[in-house]
Amino acid sequence: MSDIGDWFRSIPFITRSWFAASLAVPLIGKLGLINFRNLVLIPELVLSRFQLWRPVTATLFFPISPNTGFLYLVNLYFLYHYSTRLETGAFDGRPADYIFMLFFNWICIVITGMLMDMRLLMIPLIMSVLYVWAQFNKDTVVSFWFGTRFKAHYLPWVILIFNFIIGGSFVNEVTGNLVGHLYFFLMFKYPVDLGGRAFLSTPEFLYRFFPSRRGGVSGFGVAPSRPVAQEQGGGGGAARGRHNWGQGFRLGGMGVE
Repeated sequence: MSDIGDWFRSIPFITRSWFAASLAVPLIGKLGLINFRNLVLIPELVLSRFQLWRPVTATLFFPISPNTGFLYLVNLYFLYHYSTRLETGAFDGRPADYIFMLFFNWICIVITGMLMDMRLLMIPLIMSVLYVWAQFNKDTVVSFWFGTRFKAHYLPWVILIFNFIIGGSFVNEVTGNLVGHLYFFLMFKYPVDLGGRAFLSTPEFLYRFFPSRRGGVSGFGVAPSRPVAQEQGGGGGAARGRHNWGQGFRLGGMGVE
């Protein structure tokens, strides 16, 4: 048990909190401590009866059953792995910026869920984080099941198909990918590559609660001119502005690299 505790404490704070809540809320629903119908997103109850907890619980809840258990565990692993990579990589030392990214993505997903009558929002938020990681590491070569290898740029779409095969929904994965793309475009692509206006920036009050550490730069209105962080375990560096993130890495026992 001490090994599990040490592993859990080694997870960076924001990812650890999100991961723990994504374990606790489905377990509460599974045990019947709270009726699962009170945990899903129902737009009319949010708007007419002001059940404002539903957008939050719908992001953390997933119905666990023999038919959905594998899909839940796979996406829980994606949450742990890619959120950890982002929090300790591109957003290392900038917890306020990472929280703002999660909040922006969550707001967009909640609005989409309300409009499209989506009941569960866990997978879209996880996919949005995975998409942002893939954009930061688009030249990283990853290996998926059955020995397939491709650049990380394609990973969100490969996982979209994979999730669909094991019981997921195209709608959830596409929503997450599009929201992740919207964040990356508005925060980096449009203001930097296209010379447009910076529409997004982390609110100053977040820096007061979650100050940057180890020389992190406050604000993400402008993307750095060199790779913001090199993935742990990867080699190489940057050459003339091109990201070179080194060799692929193996994602635990999932057969994903």
